[in-house]
Amino acid sequence: MSKVTTLKDVAEYAGVSTATVARVIHANGYVAEETENRVREAIDATNYRVSSIAASLRRQRTATIGHVLRATFPNTFYSLVALGAEQFARDHDYSVLAFNAMGSPELEREGIETFIGRRVDAILFTTPIDPTNVQLALDAGVPVVQVERPALSKTDRVIVDNYSGAVAAMEHLIALGHRHIAFIGQDPKAIANPLVSYVEEERFNAYLDTLASHHIDVRPDYIRMGKYYALGDRDSLQDGYRFTHQLLALPHPPTAIFATSDIPALGTLQAINENRLFVPDDISVIGFDDTYSAFVAPPLTTVRMPMEELGRVAVQMALERIESDHNEYNRPQIIKLETEFIIRKSTGPLLG
Repeated sequence: MSKVTTLKDVAEYAGVSTATVARVIHANGYVAEETENRVREAIDATNYRVSSIAASLRRQRTATIGHVLRATFPNTFYSLVALGAEQFARDHDYSVLAFNAMGSPELEREGIETFIGRRVDAILFTTPIDPTNVQLALDAGVPVVQVERPALSKTDRVIVDNYSGAVAAMEHLIALGHRHIAFIGQDPKAIANPLVSYVEEERFNAYLDTLASHHIDVRPDYIRMGKYYALGDRDSLQDGYRFTHQLLALPHPPTAIFATSDIPALGTLQAINENRLFVPDDISVIGFDDTYSAFVAPPLTTVRMPMEELGRVAVQMALERIESDHNEYNRPQIIKLETEFIIRKSTGPLLG
């Protein structure tokens, strides 16, 4: 039996996106004349035939993707993920509609309902997801891609290897001679939503496991964890500041601090400065994310998150799901991206 020609085959032959081919077939949206001619030649060359049922389904496409996110000051993680998503979508003739849920399950649901009403072709989630909200999208037949969130049934995901990134940070400090290493983060056990806590849990487990692998005792007084702040990262900044003052007041303060985000690390640098200590001569500091890290004094050693790539891959997964003839999520796809450890001026060898 001969292979049935698909829309993707035509797109590859013409050197365009599948969305462009669909626009030509259904006369829906602008396509340059030269591009349209190339697509029609590809249709003839590949012997592509459009069934009436397929054509009806294709006409329901809107070439839009919804993006539910949580944009709060001063965290650039979400804006960079959104930037990567929008750029990739634009390159493939799609538009992205963003909705800022601000960490609220109610607003998250409102955003999903808005997107369903606008007939978006897929929804990306870069928020602390309420599982019932995700199910709302799935029940409406809208493909879902989670960005840096743990598993929910029937959803595709793009995630980051947080554990390996945190191990790299700890190994760096230990290689510099540090044995008294403090941890500043958010308490995964105190976060009610498990879809938020898993990132913090991975980074904290990496801290504990790396100490154990080097036979370094865990000191409970070196572990400082704040609560999860859904509506603002100013509180995380203040946590870093407050916890660092507490750590430096200990009879035997740490010689290094690992913060699970650059935001509390900024508060850490301020507290160290107020104690008239110097980074890295008196104490080393590492962050995580690589948002503002290069622009503080001293420039912060950190674990770089592939934020824009997260957005690009999420849209790519969404487009593949949109174009798939098997949209039942019987085999959810998971893509894991690597971090990059960036050494700057905030870490140095143990002195004295």
